[in-house]
Amino acid sequence: MKRLKKLVSNKKVIFLLFVVLALIASIQSLLSGTKSYFEGGTEYLVYNNYTIFKHSFFHLLEGKDLYAHYPSEHWDLFKYSPAFSVFFGLFAMFPDFIGLNLWNLLNSTIVFLSIFYLPRLSYTQKGLIAIVCIIELMTSLQNAQSNALIAGLIILSFGLLERNKYLFASLCIVFSIFIKLFGIVALAIFIFYPKKWKLALYTLGWSLVFFIMPLFIVDIYQFKFLYESWWNMLVSDHSASFGYSVMGIIQTWFNLEFNKIIVVLSGAAIFLLPMLRFQHYKNYSFRLSGMASVLLWVVIFNHKAESPTFVIAMAGVAIWFIYSKKSIINISLFILAILLTSLSPTDIFPRFIRNEYIHPYALKALPCILIWCKIITDMFLMKSEELSIKTFAPAQPELKEVKPG
Repeated sequence: MKRLKKLVSNKKVIFLLFVVLALIASIQSLLSGTKSYFEGGTEYLVYNNYTIFKHSFFHLLEGKDLYAHYPSEHWDLFKYSPAFSVFFGLFAMFPDFIGLNLWNLLNSTIVFLSIFYLPRLSYTQKGLIAIVCIIELMTSLQNAQSNALIAGLIILSFGLLERNKYLFASLCIVFSIFIKLFGIVALAIFIFYPKKWKLALYTLGWSLVFFIMPLFIVDIYQFKFLYESWWNMLVSDHSASFGYSVMGIIQTWFNLEFNKIIVVLSGAAIFLLPMLRFQHYKNYSFRLSGMASVLLWVVIFNHKAESPTFVIAMAGVAIWFIYSKKSIINISLFILAILLTSLSPTDIFPRFIRNEYIHPYALKALPCILIWCKIITDMFLMKSEELSIKTFAPAQPELKEVKPG
């Protein structure tokens, strides 16, 4: 047991594991050839998401519409900001066998760094958080998705805020927003910290930088067109799919379809309720709960949430479980998350269970929804004596373990 704990707390071992996972996922994708998204359809590279990101950069250089269909190049649309296509030029300039590896290494590394940058947690606690995230991380990497990068940026911003590094904390949040707009929810973390005017100015400044970034490549007319096209693509998203989300549970379990905006606004209102407890902002456990709540919220209230998206949610689950009381309820919810959220898409579950129950009833999302509700309840009902470490002073990253409660 001591050897296992020593292994889990070994930062170098965990880092090596994350690097190896990124390389395995990339090599597997590169060697897997092509696939079709429907019977008899066009064959596309298995790492289709990377192909979409890469071509968006070249479309930008060529003055094309980033948000048009390009069926001869890839499946599906590019749905990210014009700034993200500029950023992806760092990878697009390389051949795929290099660029894909670099992209997955970035995603994997940022998750590792963000977890081990969390203050007031021991290396053992950080190692456990990292291990809990591994299955969902691998799913995201195998799909060449950006979700791990978003999770890492949100967690890293929290660590930076705790150390009063507001400039770089705001950079992380703004970057996540310009990858996927739901990153805007992470701005709620700022409410816990003093000097909000400084955070607001930094956020505005970084937002301006990312917003005008395409102007380094395109002229002002194409710049205006690209943002209009992006906006039109976003507002025209009337997909009937509700994904693994609160909306998916409501639809598949109760055969009800509420307006997505109403569901999201209701979720936002519930999310903000604990924020009314201003006197608890000075407590580290309360702030950490808020960050875990954000990581879960951006997934369970995202009607487009897919399996690779859940690396963000499971990071929130892992962080919550590490600092929470090890009550029967909390342990049961955590085990349920491991089983239904992380393991249900794998071959551990028979195919008929996955096809007949897990997928049709959006069960992958259920534990995350329940845990988010538990976090909100605990934050709202938490007593001062149940909270720990009451200071805004910069913290050393390696202190004694945060005790449950």
